[in-house]
Amino acid sequence: MVSGADDSKTPPLVSLMAGGVAGGIEAFTSYPLEFAKTRVQLRSQKGTPTPRNPFLVVTQVYQKEGLRALYKGCAALVVGSIAKDGVRFLFFDQIKNSFADPETGTLSPLRNLAAGMTAGVVASVTAVTPSERIKTALIDDARTEKRFKSGLHATRVIWAESGIFGLYRGLAGTTLKQASATAFRMGTYNILKDYEKARDIQQTTVINFANGAVSGIVTTICTQPFDVIKTRSQSAQGTSTVEAVKSVLIDYGVRGFWKGTTMRLGRTIFSGGILFTSYEAAVKIIQPLYSGTAHTIGAEA
Repeated sequence: MVSGADDSKTPPLVSLMAGGVAGGIEAFTSYPLEFAKTRVQLRSQKGTPTPRNPFLVVTQVYQKEGLRALYKGCAALVVGSIAKDGVRFLFFDQIKNSFADPETGTLSPLRNLAAGMTAGVVASVTAVTPSERIKTALIDDARTEKRFKSGLHATRVIWAESGIFGLYRGLAGTTLKQASATAFRMGTYNILKDYEKARDIQQTTVINFANGAVSGIVTTICTQPFDVIKTRSQSAQGTSTVEAVKSVLIDYGVRGFWKGTTMRLGRTIFSGGILFTSYEAAVKIIQPLYSGTAHTIGAEA
């Protein structure tokens, strides 16, 4: 399993629920930094350079547009993150349980990465792409046309104009990003945890947060190009993955694929720690309740 207080396997429903809770908490608490990162990756208006410091971007938006502007598109990301992380933890836990060494309960580093990649692909198709498309379109629209009133309104407009394909604009880029990001994030976290487990290092909140933060650093550095392509594909007007790649090269050259890295690091270090710490805590709360309910139902049967 990805986490938990003991060595028992995490039931699928517990993985799904705990992952959803953790994803929602992580998305809401770190959203202003996600907002700043997305603003930087979108095409800037001529004569209006965007600062690289994420906290400066957040401050400027807050001063000019207010607190609500920093959470534009947040609802779409929170809903998507609840579904995304529920699915990611569910599939990762089940894959890990299936391929783990029966004696140690651990996976090789390569299998950890492969399990994360599989979970990322499933999450992208089922939840991430539509929610990311709406979130990115809202952030882009807020600085240009301002025609979207809310996430639901944006969904209706995009659906009316382009159908389901409009909501899945950027699927290839998003799936590449999710597959690689989940592989590195979940894989790195579990490699660290297996290493600590082999050396009898106690899993505390501080250790969980530190492992999550390290996994966030590794994930960001290795997957930033996919994130940039995904953001360009899912702007308010929308574009294909190939066109997104071309636009980045035209605007900034190869270095453009790592645009927003500093801002994303600010979020992923913070969010990685929150995500895994929240998941660990949620499992500890939900699993006993689930086990008690299952036991009661079994006894009545």
